Amino acid sequence: MERLRALAAVADHGSIAQAARTLHMTASGVSQQLAKLEREAGHRLLEPQGRSVRLTHAGRVLAGHADRLLAQLATAQSDLADLGDEVLGPLRIGGVGSAVRTLLPDALADLTGDHPRLTPTVVDGEAVDLVPQLLNGELDLLLIESWANRPVSVPEGVTLRTLVSEDVYVALSERHPLSDRETVDLADLTGTAWACCPPGTAPHEALVQALRTRGVEPDIRYLLAEHLTQLSLVARNLTASLVPAMSRRPAPPGVRFLATRPALRRDIRAAWLTRAQSPPVRACVAAIEAHRQDRGDIRPDEGEPPETGSRTAG
Repeated sequence: MERLRALAAVADHGSIAQAARTLHMTASGVSQQLAKLEREAGHRLLEPQGRSVRLTHAGRVLAGHADRLLAQLATAQSDLADLGDEVLGPLRIGGVGSAVRTLLPDALADLTGDHPRLTPTVVDGEAVDLVPQLLNGELDLLLIESWANRPVSVPEGVTLRTLVSEDVYVALSERHPLSDRETVDLADLTGTAWACCPPGTAPHEALVQALRTRGVEPDIRYLLAEHLTQLSLVARNLTASLVPAMSRRPAPPGVRFLATRPALRRDIRAAWLTRAQSPPVRACVAAIEAHRQDRGDIRPDEGEPPETGSRTAG
């Protein structure tokens, strides 16, 4: 089925490179899948077309069957998930650290108390690493971040639901010359050293874009995955950091949080495969939504419907 999925993606997008991006695979990985499919089918499925490829007649015939088979498989998976509403079995969750720390504990405590046959597991990480694990079936539910100035991108077939929308602050040491302000213009932070998550992650890209938009070339000296570790350096006046509302606590003494100009926001979104929305996934999202109202420093989504199959959502 994975080889047929690769063929269908090439048929839809017209190139191996675009198919690879859609499937979150490398181009060489897609090429290997298609080469094996050709051997199994006993027909040549692709032929060169300039610097790209096109489907042969046999390729078009098989791609038509692939579309129907993949649609039937998605229907079968949905039917199995809907056989009953009993919340049991494994629930494999991946999420960014701040969302795992803030949103999951109460929700999981309720779920496991109400459904003792449910077995949740949790890993933390960034969307760039977690989305491929969702797509290949290693994870069932993600809690990923989407910055307003750097929206998260997901492939078709993934449903997104906004759980939390929150302000983002600049964290400065109380010894920093601008720390007495309530709001700081990012343009005023020229020459400031920054702590941030590693390159490729949403927080890193959002910081770089926010500063460059204000004419500031980022001086990122500390690449640290955890906000609390970043704040320990901020407290010693070594660096500044962009910190979403839910990550402000616990903060070490000596740290001030200033609103930004222009304002920055971050969403936490639940993500799951549309075709694999199981009762445990639905129950977990509902439990998180039930508890989010108890927090006063973050604004919940106000009735936003799920987004399905959007490549970029922000």
